[in-house]
Amino acid sequence: MRNTRKAYGIAILLFFLAFILSFSIGRYPIAPFELIKILFSRIIPIERTWSAQMETVVFNIRLPRVVLSLLIGASLSVSGISLQSVFSNPMASQDVLGASQAAAFGASLALLTGTGYLAMTLSSFFFGLLSVALVILISRSMRNNQMLALILGGILISSLFSSATSFIKLIADTENTLPAITYFLMGSLASTRTSDIVLMIIVVSVAMVPLILISYRLNALTLSNDEAESIGVDIKKLRIAVICLATFLTSSSVAVSGQISWIGLVIPHFSRLILGNNTKDTLPLSAILGASFLAFVDTISRSITTSEIPLGILTSFIGAPVFLYLIIAEGRK
Repeated sequence: MRNTRKAYGIAILLFFLAFILSFSIGRYPIAPFELIKILFSRIIPIERTWSAQMETVVFNIRLPRVVLSLLIGASLSVSGISLQSVFSNPMASQDVLGASQAAAFGASLALLTGTGYLAMTLSSFFFGLLSVALVILISRSMRNNQMLALILGGILISSLFSSATSFIKLIADTENTLPAITYFLMGSLASTRTSDIVLMIIVVSVAMVPLILISYRLNALTLSNDEAESIGVDIKKLRIAVICLATFLTSSSVAVSGQISWIGLVIPHFSRLILGNNTKDTLPLSAILGASFLAFVDTISRSITTSEIPLGILTSFIGAPVFLYLIIAEGRK
Protein backbone atom coordinates (compact mmCIF):
# COMPACT_ATOMS: atom_id res chain seq x y z
CA MET A 1 0.00 0.00 0.00
CA ARG A 2 2.81 2.39 0.89
CA ASN A 3 4.61 1.67 -2.40
CA THR A 4 1.37 2.25 -4.29
CA ARG A 5 0.81 5.63 -2.66
CA LYS A 6 4.43 6.59 -3.28
CA ALA A 7 4.16 5.61 -6.95
CA TYR A 8 0.97 7.60 -7.40
CA GLY A 9 2.50 10.56 -5.57
CA ILE A 10 5.51 10.62 -7.90
CA ALA A 11 3.27 10.11 -10.96
CA ILE A 12 1.05 13.05 -9.97
CA LEU A 13 4.12 15.24 -9.45
CA LEU A 14 5.33 14.28 -12.93
CA PHE A 15 1.88 15.09 -14.28
CA PHE A 16 1.94 18.62 -12.84
CA LEU A 17 5.55 19.08 -13.96
CA ALA A 18 4.60 18.10 -17.51
CA PHE A 19 1.61 20.45 -17.33
CA ILE A 20 3.70 23.44 -16.25
CA LEU A 21 6.58 22.76 -18.64
CA SER A 22 4.20 22.35 -21.58
CA PHE A 23 2.97 25.90 -21.01
CA SER A 24 6.33 27.42 -20.12
CA ILE A 25 8.58 26.01 -22.85
CA GLY A 26 8.25 27.06 -26.45
CA ARG A 27 9.15 29.70 -28.99
CA TYR A 28 7.51 32.19 -26.66
CA PRO A 29 8.83 31.14 -23.20
CA ILE A 30 6.77 31.95 -20.12
CA ALA A 31 8.15 31.85 -16.59
CA PRO A 32 6.36 29.28 -14.38
CA PHE A 33 5.39 31.84 -11.74
CA GLU A 34 4.00 34.16 -14.42
CA LEU A 35 2.16 31.21 -15.96
CA ILE A 36 0.48 30.33 -12.66
CA LYS A 37 -0.71 33.91 -12.25
CA ILE A 38 -2.13 33.95 -15.78
CA LEU A 39 -4.00 30.67 -15.26
CA PHE A 40 -5.45 31.72 -11.91
CA SER A 41 -6.41 35.14 -13.22
CA ARG A 42 -9.50 33.54 -14.78
CA ILE A 43 -10.57 32.29 -11.36
CA ILE A 44 -9.52 34.96 -8.87
CA PRO A 45 -8.60 38.65 -9.35
CA ILE A 46 -4.81 39.05 -9.69
CA GLU A 47 -2.81 42.18 -10.41
CA ARG A 48 -1.90 42.11 -14.10
CA THR A 49 1.88 41.87 -14.65
CA TRP A 50 1.83 40.12 -18.03
CA SER A 51 1.21 41.25 -21.58
CA ALA A 52 -1.91 40.59 -23.65
CA GLN A 53 0.24 38.60 -26.07
CA MET A 54 1.38 36.31 -23.26
CA GLU A 55 -2.22 35.68 -22.18
CA THR A 56 -3.20 34.90 -25.76
CA VAL A 57 -0.41 32.35 -26.08
CA VAL A 58 -1.44 30.62 -22.85
CA PHE A 59 -5.20 30.42 -23.36
CA ASN A 60 -5.65 30.36 -27.13
CA ILE A 61 -2.62 28.41 -28.30
CA ARG A 62 -1.09 26.25 -25.57
CA LEU A 63 -4.05 25.43 -23.32
CA PRO A 64 -6.06 23.51 -25.98
CA ARG A 65 -2.94 21.67 -27.14
CA VAL A 66 -1.76 20.73 -23.64
CA VAL A 67 -5.22 19.49 -22.63
CA LEU A 68 -5.49 17.41 -25.80
CA SER A 69 -2.03 15.88 -25.31
CA LEU A 70 -2.97 14.84 -21.77
CA LEU A 71 -6.25 13.28 -22.89
CA ILE A 72 -4.72 11.39 -25.83
CA GLY A 73 -1.71 10.17 -23.84
CA ALA A 74 -3.98 8.82 -21.10
CA SER A 75 -6.35 7.24 -23.65
CA LEU A 76 -3.62 5.41 -25.56
CA SER A 77 -2.00 4.13 -22.36
CA VAL A 78 -5.28 2.86 -20.90
CA SER A 79 -6.19 1.26 -24.22
CA GLY A 80 -2.83 -0.51 -24.36
CA ILE A 81 -2.88 -1.92 -20.83
CA SER A 82 -6.52 -3.00 -21.26
CA LEU A 83 -5.70 -5.00 -24.38
CA GLN A 84 -2.69 -6.52 -22.66
CA SER A 85 -4.99 -7.68 -19.86
CA VAL A 86 -7.47 -9.15 -22.33
CA PHE A 87 -4.80 -11.19 -24.08
CA SER A 88 -2.68 -11.79 -20.94
CA ASN A 89 0.28 -10.65 -23.00
CA PRO A 90 2.56 -7.66 -22.28
CA MET A 91 3.33 -7.37 -26.00
CA ALA A 92 -0.29 -6.82 -27.00
CA SER A 93 -1.13 -3.22 -27.88
CA GLN A 94 -2.90 -1.12 -30.47
CA ASP A 95 0.21 -1.17 -32.64
CA VAL A 96 0.93 -4.90 -32.40
CA LEU A 97 -2.71 -5.85 -32.98
CA GLY A 98 -3.04 -3.53 -35.97
CA ALA A 99 -5.69 -1.27 -34.43
CA SER A 100 -3.64 1.90 -34.89
CA GLN A 101 -2.85 1.11 -38.52
CA ALA A 102 -6.46 0.21 -39.23
CA ALA A 103 -7.76 3.36 -37.55
CA ALA A 104 -5.25 5.41 -39.54
CA PHE A 105 -6.54 3.76 -42.72
CA GLY A 106 -10.10 4.66 -41.75
CA ALA A 107 -9.13 8.29 -41.15
CA SER A 108 -7.15 8.41 -44.42
CA LEU A 109 -10.13 7.01 -46.31
CA ALA A 110 -12.31 9.73 -44.83
CA LEU A 111 -9.77 12.40 -45.82
CA LEU A 112 -9.63 10.99 -49.35
CA THR A 113 -13.41 11.05 -49.79
CA GLY A 114 -13.72 14.47 -48.18
CA THR A 115 -16.27 13.41 -45.58
CA GLY A 116 -16.79 15.35 -42.38
CA TYR A 117 -15.21 15.19 -38.97
CA LEU A 118 -17.76 12.78 -37.48
CA ALA A 119 -17.46 10.42 -40.44
CA MET A 120 -13.67 10.31 -39.99
CA THR A 121 -14.09 9.35 -36.34
CA LEU A 122 -16.63 6.64 -37.13
CA SER A 123 -14.46 5.31 -39.96
CA SER A 124 -11.43 5.12 -37.65
CA PHE A 125 -13.44 3.29 -34.99
CA PHE A 126 -14.94 0.78 -37.44
CA PHE A 127 -11.65 -0.24 -39.03
CA GLY A 128 -9.85 -0.28 -35.68
CA LEU A 129 -12.43 -2.69 -34.27
CA LEU A 130 -12.33 -4.77 -37.48
CA SER A 131 -8.57 -5.23 -37.20
CA VAL A 132 -8.75 -6.49 -33.62
CA ALA A 133 -11.54 -8.90 -34.54
CA LEU A 134 -9.46 -10.31 -37.40
CA VAL A 135 -6.40 -10.75 -35.16
CA ILE A 136 -8.50 -12.64 -32.59
CA LEU A 137 -9.80 -14.99 -35.28
CA ILE A 138 -6.26 -15.65 -36.51
CA SER A 139 -4.92 -16.30 -32.99
CA ARG A 140 -7.67 -18.84 -32.27
CA SER A 141 -6.61 -20.89 -35.29
CA MET A 142 -3.27 -21.64 -33.61
CA ARG A 143 -4.25 -23.03 -30.20
CA ASN A 144 -0.88 -24.49 -29.25
CA ASN A 145 0.86 -21.09 -29.29
CA GLN A 146 -1.66 -18.26 -29.22
CA MET A 147 0.93 -15.66 -28.25
CA LEU A 148 2.90 -16.32 -31.43
CA ALA A 149 -0.34 -16.37 -33.43
CA LEU A 150 -1.33 -13.04 -31.87
CA ILE A 151 1.93 -11.38 -32.92
CA LEU A 152 1.91 -12.90 -36.40
CA GLY A 153 -1.76 -12.01 -36.87
CA GLY A 154 -1.06 -8.46 -35.79
CA ILE A 155 1.85 -8.17 -38.22
CA LEU A 156 -0.35 -9.53 -41.00
CA ILE A 157 -3.27 -7.19 -40.33
CA SER A 158 -0.97 -4.21 -39.83
CA SER A 159 0.70 -4.95 -43.15
CA LEU A 160 -2.64 -5.21 -44.94
CA PHE A 161 -3.94 -1.91 -43.62
CA SER A 162 -0.59 -0.20 -44.17
CA SER A 163 -0.71 -1.35 -47.79
CA ALA A 164 -4.28 -0.11 -48.11
CA THR A 165 -3.22 3.27 -46.71
CA SER A 166 -0.35 3.38 -49.21
CA PHE A 167 -2.84 2.76 -52.00
CA ILE A 168 -4.96 5.66 -50.76
CA LYS A 169 -1.89 7.89 -50.82
CA LEU A 170 -1.14 6.67 -54.37
CA ILE A 171 -4.52 7.73 -55.76
CA ALA A 172 -4.90 10.88 -53.64
CA ASP A 173 -4.65 14.35 -55.11
CA THR A 174 -0.97 15.31 -54.93
CA GLU A 175 -1.66 19.00 -54.41
CA ASN A 176 -3.88 18.94 -51.33
CA THR A 177 -5.09 15.52 -50.16
CA LEU A 178 -1.78 13.62 -50.26
CA PRO A 179 0.18 16.12 -48.12
CA ALA A 180 -2.71 16.24 -45.64
CA ILE A 181 -2.82 12.43 -45.33
CA THR A 182 0.98 12.10 -45.09
CA TYR A 183 1.36 14.69 -42.35
CA PHE A 184 -1.69 13.36 -40.52
CA LEU A 185 -0.29 9.82 -40.40
CA MET A 186 2.91 11.02 -38.71
CA GLY A 187 0.95 12.33 -35.73
CA SER A 188 0.68 15.93 -34.61
CA LEU A 189 -1.27 18.24 -32.31
CA ALA A 190 -0.41 21.38 -34.28
CA SER A 191 -3.93 21.86 -35.64
CA THR A 192 -5.79 21.32 -32.36
CA ARG A 193 -9.40 22.47 -32.44
CA THR A 194 -12.01 22.93 -29.75
CA SER A 195 -14.03 20.13 -31.34
CA ASP A 196 -11.05 17.78 -30.84
CA ILE A 197 -11.02 18.48 -27.11
CA VAL A 198 -14.79 18.05 -26.85
CA LEU A 199 -14.57 14.71 -28.67
CA MET A 200 -11.78 13.41 -26.44
CA ILE A 201 -13.58 14.50 -23.26
CA ILE A 202 -16.62 12.53 -24.44
CA VAL A 203 -14.44 9.53 -25.34
CA VAL A 204 -12.69 9.60 -21.97
CA SER A 205 -16.05 9.78 -20.19
CA VAL A 206 -17.61 6.98 -22.24
CA ALA A 207 -14.63 4.61 -22.57
CA MET A 208 -11.72 5.37 -20.24
CA VAL A 209 -13.68 6.08 -17.07
CA PRO A 210 -15.59 2.74 -17.32
CA LEU A 211 -12.31 0.89 -17.89
CA ILE A 212 -10.83 2.47 -14.76
CA LEU A 213 -13.97 1.62 -12.77
CA ILE A 214 -13.82 -2.06 -13.80
CA SER A 215 -10.02 -2.30 -13.66
CA TYR A 216 -10.23 -4.63 -10.66
CA ARG A 217 -12.23 -7.08 -12.80
CA LEU A 218 -9.55 -7.24 -15.48
CA ASN A 219 -7.45 -9.39 -13.16
CA ALA A 220 -10.06 -12.11 -13.67
CA LEU A 221 -9.07 -12.37 -17.33
CA THR A 222 -6.07 -14.44 -16.27
CA LEU A 223 -8.40 -17.08 -14.77
CA SER A 224 -10.10 -19.95 -16.54
CA ASN A 225 -13.78 -19.60 -17.48
CA ASP A 226 -14.88 -21.81 -14.57
CA GLU A 227 -12.79 -19.91 -12.04
CA ALA A 228 -14.06 -16.58 -13.32
CA GLU A 229 -17.68 -17.73 -13.22
CA SER A 230 -17.21 -18.86 -9.62
CA ILE A 231 -16.52 -15.24 -8.63
CA GLY A 232 -19.31 -13.86 -10.81
CA VAL A 233 -17.36 -12.67 -13.86
CA ASP A 234 -18.48 -13.46 -17.41
CA ILE A 235 -15.14 -13.67 -19.20
CA LYS A 236 -16.50 -13.52 -22.75
CA LYS A 237 -18.67 -10.45 -22.18
CA LEU A 238 -15.88 -8.74 -20.25
CA ARG A 239 -13.38 -9.33 -23.05
CA ILE A 240 -15.74 -8.01 -25.72
CA ALA A 241 -16.55 -4.92 -23.65
CA VAL A 242 -12.89 -4.16 -22.91
CA ILE A 243 -11.83 -4.65 -26.54
CA CYS A 244 -14.59 -2.33 -27.79
CA LEU A 245 -13.81 0.38 -25.21
CA ALA A 246 -10.05 0.14 -25.81
CA THR A 247 -10.49 0.29 -29.58
CA PHE A 248 -12.80 3.30 -29.20
CA LEU A 249 -10.06 5.08 -27.26
CA THR A 250 -7.45 4.24 -29.90
CA SER A 251 -9.52 5.08 -32.97
CA SER A 252 -10.75 8.37 -31.52
CA SER A 253 -7.20 9.37 -30.62
CA VAL A 254 -6.02 8.53 -34.15
CA ALA A 255 -8.91 10.52 -35.67
CA VAL A 256 -7.86 13.57 -33.65
CA SER A 257 -4.06 13.45 -33.63
CA GLY A 258 -3.00 10.96 -36.29
CA GLN A 259 -0.93 7.87 -35.63
CA ILE A 260 1.08 8.16 -32.40
CA SER A 261 2.70 4.78 -31.88
CA TRP A 262 4.12 2.81 -28.96
CA ILE A 263 2.58 4.69 -26.03
CA GLY A 264 0.13 1.84 -25.47
CA LEU A 265 3.06 -0.57 -25.20
CA VAL A 266 5.72 1.43 -23.36
CA ILE A 267 3.70 3.10 -20.59
CA PRO A 268 1.85 -0.05 -19.38
CA HIS A 269 5.17 -1.88 -19.28
CA PHE A 270 6.66 0.70 -16.92
CA SER A 271 3.48 0.77 -14.83
CA ARG A 272 3.83 -2.97 -14.23
CA LEU A 273 7.50 -2.58 -13.40
CA ILE A 274 6.52 -0.10 -10.69
CA LEU A 275 3.39 -1.72 -9.20
CA GLY A 276 3.27 -5.30 -10.48
CA ASN A 277 0.46 -6.99 -12.38
CA ASN A 278 -2.59 -5.85 -10.40
CA THR A 279 -4.61 -4.00 -13.04
CA LYS A 280 -6.56 -2.15 -10.35
CA ASP A 281 -3.33 -0.28 -9.56
CA THR A 282 -1.55 -0.22 -12.91
CA LEU A 283 -4.40 0.96 -15.14
CA PRO A 284 -4.98 4.33 -13.40
CA LEU A 285 -1.21 4.76 -13.07
CA SER A 286 -0.84 4.17 -16.81
CA ALA A 287 -3.38 6.91 -17.47
CA ILE A 288 -1.37 9.43 -15.42
CA LEU A 289 2.01 8.39 -16.84
CA GLY A 290 0.68 8.30 -20.41
CA ALA A 291 -0.75 11.79 -20.12
CA SER A 292 2.52 13.12 -18.71
CA PHE A 293 4.63 11.31 -21.31
CA LEU A 294 2.76 12.66 -24.34
CA ALA A 295 2.75 16.18 -22.87
CA PHE A 296 6.54 15.96 -22.50
CA VAL A 297 6.98 14.56 -26.02
CA ASP A 298 4.73 17.23 -27.53
CA THR A 299 6.74 19.93 -25.76
CA ILE A 300 9.94 18.51 -27.27
CA SER A 301 8.24 18.20 -30.66
CA ARG A 302 7.41 21.90 -30.94
CA SER A 303 10.51 23.24 -29.15
CA ILE A 304 13.57 21.31 -30.30
CA THR A 305 13.62 22.69 -33.87
CA THR A 306 12.11 25.62 -35.77
CA SER A 307 9.67 23.24 -37.47
CA GLU A 308 7.72 20.68 -35.46
CA ILE A 309 8.85 17.06 -35.36
CA PRO A 310 5.87 14.69 -35.80
CA LEU A 311 4.94 12.95 -32.56
CA GLY A 312 4.94 9.52 -34.14
CA ILE A 313 8.63 9.85 -34.96
CA LEU A 314 9.62 10.74 -31.41
CA THR A 315 7.50 8.05 -29.73
CA SER A 316 8.84 5.41 -32.13
CA PHE A 317 12.42 6.21 -31.13
CA ILE A 318 11.45 5.27 -27.56
CA GLY A 319 8.96 2.48 -28.22
CA ALA A 320 10.89 0.35 -30.70
CA PRO A 321 13.81 -0.48 -28.33
CA VAL A 322 11.35 -1.32 -25.53
CA PHE A 323 9.42 -3.66 -27.84
CA LEU A 324 12.67 -5.41 -28.78
CA TYR A 325 13.45 -5.84 -25.08
CA LEU A 326 10.01 -7.37 -24.45
CA ILE A 327 10.46 -9.87 -27.27
CA ILE A 328 13.88 -10.92 -25.96
CA ALA A 329 12.61 -11.17 -22.38
CA GLU A 330 9.60 -13.24 -23.44
CA GLY A 331 11.82 -15.56 -25.45
CA ARG A 332 13.96 -16.31 -22.38
CA LYS A 333 11.03 -17.53 -20.29
